[in-house]
Amino acid sequence: MQFKVPQFIDIEDKIFGPFTFHQFAYLIGGGGIIFVLYKLLGFWLGLIFIIPMAGLTISLVFVKINGKPFVYYLEAAFNYFMNSKLYIWKQRLVKPGEKQNEDIQIPTTISKIPTVSDSKLKDLSWSLDVQDRNNQ
Repeated sequence: MQFKVPQFIDIEDKIFGPFTFHQFAYLIGGGGIIFVLYKLLGFWLGLIFIIPMAGLTISLVFVKINGKPFVYYLEAAFNYFMNSKLYIWKQRLVKPGEKQNEDIQIPTTISKIPTVSDSKLKDLSWSLDVQDRNNQ
């Protein structure tokens, strides 16, 4: 017995003409806000707020960056500006009478570092390899 495997499951269905449900909701929401601004402020004063709102609405509906909708980048920008950006590292000191957590394992062996060899060519080759690994 053969089963059909669904394909293209990451593509949203077009429900309202050429628009998906999300695009249609952004379009209706933006249009509603623009209408309210027009009714409350009039045309000329409202134009100051209507143009940015229309730009945001069009961006939410049509713009995709790297295959992702604009709303993901708008959310990331909002989170970036609202969250704190101060990262402080605090070293935890273990008192002499306390035991250190058993979950944390500190490596006790250091990787073997070659000693100076007879051949300067080998030393040069080794130092270039170490620098290449550190730069990557």
